[in-house]
Amino acid sequence: MTAPAPIDPRGPRLNQAVLAIGLAVAFVFELRWLVPAFALVLFSGAAFGPRYSPILRLYAELIRPRLGPPAELEDPRPPRFAAAVGVVFLVGSTLAFLAGASALAWVLALVVAALAALAAVTGICVGCELYVAVARRRGVELVG
Repeated sequence: MTAPAPIDPRGPRLNQAVLAIGLAVAFVFELRWLVPAFALVLFSGAAFGPRYSPILRLYAELIRPRLGPPAELEDPRPPRFAAAVGVVFLVGSTLAFLAGASALAWVLALVVAALAALAAVTGICVGCELYVAVARRRGVELVG
């Protein structure tokens, strides 16, 4: 299996920032519909690649051309895995809303928001680090 081409890490960080802010706004203003909307946004990028994610596409087409090259590139698999984990949590949140368990729903959504904020602000992506740890144990070679 061929390793994927490395990516500019600033795209996923923008995605994480938008996700964190969007979910925080959803919580503050009780905009429950934003939770499944962000699940779809994350799913599109995680399942089909960055060109299918609205936020990553915005970055690639409008923001990245105005910036210099990134200091380093990264393997795209860890952020895609982290996004997939976020999708699972946001789908769980959506299902909890539908079941009438609002407190659980917001806890699940805010876990995603907090981890996305951590990644956006510090570059520490918990889901990415989990992927890297498992990949290394399995002997998967990472790029970037």
